Amino acid sequence: MARKAKVEGEARFTPKRAKNAVAVAKVLGPAVIPVVAPFAVRAAGAAREAYDRYQARKLGVSVDKLGEYTGRGAALHARIAGLADGCRDLQKSEKASKADQDFVKDALGTLEQLSATVRAAERMPAARRKSAHRAVAGEARAARRPAAAPPGDLTSFHVKAPTWGRAFT
Repeated sequence: MARKAKVEGEARFTPKRAKNAVAVAKVLGPAVIPVVAPFAVRAAGAAREAYDRYQARKLGVSVDKLGEYTGRGAALHARIAGLADGCRDLQKSEKASKADQDFVKDALGTLEQLSATVRAAERMPAARRKSAHRAVAGEARAARRPAAAPPGDLTSFHVKAPTWGRAFT
């Protein structure tokens, strides 16, 4: 039996081959799917878990809190929440002086306003949202500086009125 010479331009997938593939799938499908399906489900779950861990690590939060930080301002919102957690830790510290307590009180108020701004910016048009996020990021950077300073050294930070109010006008 000689094979036909392959004619140039001949289709590789013909209607006859398609019918044969469907027939094979009808026979093998019921036998293979129950065996392969659990592995596919497990692989999809593992991929989702790995992606969630990646996202949480990128935002700097635990996987449990990942659902709290969604949307375009998720990273900024997570950063503000981290700063607020640091301020609360400083507030609870036994070594915190009166100046530290006052700083934390003012900073927490500012961080709460910044957080509300990020949440509100989610419903803004793109240009206004980006402008609001830039302004909030600048304020968050300014609020972060004293966190690196030793307790009691607040000379490099002054809590002032937020400058991000221009983003709403």
